Amino acid sequence: MIKELTNGFFDVFLESFYAFIPLLLILVIMQIFLLKLNRSQMITIIKGMLLTFIGLIFFLHGVNISFIAAGSSLGKAIGSLNNNWLMVPIAFVLGFIVTLAEPAVKILIDEIEEITTGYIKPKLFWGFLATGVGVSVSLAILRILMGLSLWYFVFPSYLIALILTKYASPLFVAIAFDAGGIVIGPLIATFLLVITASYAQTVSGFNTIVDDFGMLSLVAIIPIIMILVLGCLYERNKRTEE
Repeated sequence: MIKELTNGFFDVFLESFYAFIPLLLILVIMQIFLLKLNRSQMITIIKGMLLTFIGLIFFLHGVNISFIAAGSSLGKAIGSLNNNWLMVPIAFVLGFIVTLAEPAVKILIDEIEEITTGYIKPKLFWGFLATGVGVSVSLAILRILMGLSLWYFVFPSYLIALILTKYASPLFVAIAFDAGGIVIGPLIATFLLVITASYAQTVSGFNTIVDDFGMLSLVAIIPIIMILVLGCLYERNKRTEE
């Protein structure tokens, strides 16, 4: 039992260490030449970074031994069902729920609420963002079932996003494109990606080399469209009030 839980822990430690050291070096260099923080402030920052480092190790190790295995089993189980189209609504629900649990999304929403002083409602923003991810995962499954090229989804999506930037405020445009990168966090990039890949491999008649992937490209753009739509609604409400 202990051996199974600790399997791969050292590899995760090394990966986190290699990612942590450059950040620490940058902090030290900035402190010497620019920041000039006092000793207590530096100690507080370093303590926080060490806690983040430790938490990152255990979080990524937990993802490796739980979410990846669970996602693989879930994707294969759903793919073995007689009605493959059931995966489309299931994918939406999974995408929506996983977004609510994504740590980076919580940080983004806290920052937005602080900077805009509550102008952008956190629950409303979260709902639009989670809906965007849910739609993205559903479209990824739909693409697999219909055997369509990824270009049929990606190109129109980016075109719609570019058009919407004309009608949303600069604040929402910036937030939307940040959100598109934020949602591809450790939970979505592991759990949902593994589910779609396992599903495509289980369903017969598909090219697993081609059909397994592409979900993350949709997750990166559809939430952007949803936040831009929210921005357009805010602009419309603002003009109505004025």
